[in-house]
Amino acid sequence: QVQMLESGGGLVEPGGSLLLSCTASGSISWVQTWTWYRQIPTKQRELVASDTRGGNTYYSGSVEGRFTISRQDAQNTVHLRMDNLQSADTAQYYCAAASGAYTYWGQGIQVTVSP
Repeated sequence: QVQMLESGGGLVEPGGSLLLSCTASGSISWVQTWTWYRQIPTKQRELVASDTRGGNTYYSGSVEGRFTISRQDAQNTVHLRMDNLQSADTAQYYCAAASGAYTYWGQGIQVTVSP
């Protein structure tokens, strides 16, 4: 069994920063690809950023230059540093860990950007 624990969400003013973290524990030895998604009600889940073991990263155009994904493989942990947050970044954020044939999902964490 694999447990996924997300942390770091909350309320922030426009222009502010947040650091999201996600740790996979239990029956998981390594993560090939970490991915952060976000979703707001009535819209499809959006891929925000991904990091593939070996150094390949991807950012959606809406966050590139403002968000940074990083990983700590020894701790099976991924971070998403979010700077210059805007109201359009308000969403439920989910992490996903791809390991072998499986993908494990976090429970989701709310990020709200508001004055």
